[in-house]
Amino acid sequence: MPAITLDTALGDALGAPTAKLFERAFGMSTVADLLTHYPRRYARRGELTPIDSLPLGEQVTIVAEVRSVSSRQMRQRRGSILEVVISDGAGALTLTFFNQAWRANDLQVGRQGMFSGKVGQFQGHQQLAHPDYTLFDDVDAARLNAEAQQHTPIPIYPATSTVATWQVQKAVATVLAALAPIPDPLPDAMRADEGLLDATTALRRIHIPESFDQIDDARRTLRMHEAFILQTALLQQRETVRAMAATARPAGELLHVFDARLPFTRTADQDAVGTQIAADLEGPWPMNRLVQGEVGSGKTLVALRAMLQVAQSGGQSALIAPTEVLAAQHVRSIARMLGPQLAPELMPTLLTGQLPAAERRKAALRVASGQARIVVGTHALLSASTTFADLGLVVVDEQHRFGVEQRETLRAKGTAPHVLVLTATPIPRTVAMTVFGDLDVSTIRTMPTGRAGITTHVAPLAEKPGWFARVWERAAEEVAAGHQVFVVCAAIDAEALGTPAKDAADDLPVDVGAVEGEQPRTRWGVVQVAQMLAGIPSFDGLRVEILHGKMPGEQKDAVMQAFAAGQIDVLVATTVVEVGVDVPNASTMIIMEADRFGVSQLHQLRGRVGRGAVAGLCLLVTEAPDGTPARSRVEAVASTTDGFLLAEIDLELRGEGDVLGDAQSGARTSLRLLRVVQDADLIARARAAAEDVLSGDPTLGRHPGLVAAIERRVGQQERAALSKS
Repeated sequence: MPAITLDTALGDALGAPTAKLFERAFGMSTVADLLTHYPRRYARRGELTPIDSLPLGEQVTIVAEVRSVSSRQMRQRRGSILEVVISDGAGALTLTFFNQAWRANDLQVGRQGMFSGKVGQFQGHQQLAHPDYTLFDDVDAARLNAEAQQHTPIPIYPATSTVATWQVQKAVATVLAALAPIPDPLPDAMRADEGLLDATTALRRIHIPESFDQIDDARRTLRMHEAFILQTALLQQRETVRAMAATARPAGELLHVFDARLPFTRTADQDAVGTQIAADLEGPWPMNRLVQGEVGSGKTLVALRAMLQVAQSGGQSALIAPTEVLAAQHVRSIARMLGPQLAPELMPTLLTGQLPAAERRKAALRVASGQARIVVGTHALLSASTTFADLGLVVVDEQHRFGVEQRETLRAKGTAPHVLVLTATPIPRTVAMTVFGDLDVSTIRTMPTGRAGITTHVAPLAEKPGWFARVWERAAEEVAAGHQVFVVCAAIDAEALGTPAKDAADDLPVDVGAVEGEQPRTRWGVVQVAQMLAGIPSFDGLRVEILHGKMPGEQKDAVMQAFAAGQIDVLVATTVVEVGVDVPNASTMIIMEADRFGVSQLHQLRGRVGRGAVAGLCLLVTEAPDGTPARSRVEAVASTTDGFLLAEIDLELRGEGDVLGDAQSGARTSLRLLRVVQDADLIARARAAAEDVLSGDPTLGRHPGLVAAIERRVGQQERAALSKS
């Protein structure tokens, strides 16, 4: 058999049947895919595994010893049941096999092995029904090899119900036995300076370590590979953008008129970021800038001034927003900020999928003719029928709500347009470096003056159930004082849903999975809260309305306009109100089952109140017990209003698995070993090294191993995606 490389198809290395099995289970197609499926932990032969604490209903793999074997006839039907009791020395578990008495020949008392299956329960005892297993040698060989093998780690791989860990282990061993030496992606000098292994040795030691001491060096080497390859790819992409020629968009009279009529002075950060953007728009290559800032810090103002600069030369700007509600609000807000002199000239136009057909055709015509120099919309902007006369600036609001394909579809409607990405979710430095390394990042930290601010309290129903009634009394008091109240729920109808889930395309998803302390199912949807409020005496006479993503666009817009106009006292909504909704008279935000939301999402929702002269109050209602991770999220939000600090806490609590999603990154950044919190210094060193390499060898002609690694890690599809981020 010829030598195997990382690019060899899995079918050629393992045979078609095994390759198909692995592709279905893990999406693997090449040897590289298999060898970057790293062990999640390592076991010792005979080590004690806590059988007593195995999670019911989950797929598990344990190392244990056979303690007893018995067979009996079934009572209700023909056949036999083989029951095998295994133990890890602390707890015991029963393996059950139906009509497979022959397995008693393998599973003899005293044999040790790995056993994998879904944990079930029968008559109060835990069991694995028809588990997969692999035994450690036969009895005689085990006796001879016991001493030699007791210190050899057993890799335990992420597995599925169709592919067990030892099947992965066997496939990896087969591939490694025939693997040709791997060209190293790291320059020799860098590898020596960092004290790292060569690539081939690192891969062998992470998969087949001879001792536990070998694992750390292998992990450290492969983490640096991940960081260095990704940073190089991002820096290459930045240079690719800078190689494009952009139309210069100098500022002029439009911006001067706008600035002159502003009723307030811009903050120092708004000025500084505005200056950076203005220079970008006049530069020789397209702007590719991310602006991050707190809720209400003035990102929309900064973006609008950029639009005016582009409009000066007749260019158009397209702002894509994640929801119909937010897009409609942006148009109204922009028209109001432009005023009666500039709005008719620039004609800010809304283009969404739920506009009536006649209105949509009229809007599309204004966009195609260039009459509308500011266009705001949702996914309708991506439609093939939407064309621009001179698209000079693409603004992506709440960019992590969009996939890169969508952003590129919009960007392709112009000729190398400038791109401005906005996010009110502050991004930790290491995430920005890892995910947005090809963008220039600007930050608005200072907040406009004249805001009353916001206080946040947790309503801990697990310890103080009486507080539930007080929450609604407090809401009624705020309405009596002339203010308005938001109530946010994780679902539309808890009875129909049963568990938290995405509401609809126009609702933003609750962004966390189940964690310790969270209730097993959603109790309070919009429907349930509205029904409950209808029965509270203090709410008699209050104007309560609901809002969610499954409502028609016109109805949603009408509800939001009525709420903004003060015609609704209490708005019960899903997360469709998370971003951009601006109602200065709204004083209170009540978030039901707050533990179902992520830290950053809670901070976003809280930012809907306290935006004007009215002091804001946020009540986080939760049944999560004190001391659980679910409760920790909620307490973290109540402890500070600093979104940048909360972003770091969020990353620590959730891990980067949730933070680095495909939609956010635009590249295959589902990190295998790299951890953006713990590995911050390593990532910084990798970026500096990548800059050094590219400055001396822009085409990487002297680094073939790195080129090959980038092609594998950021292949054609991912590279295309990167170019769209």
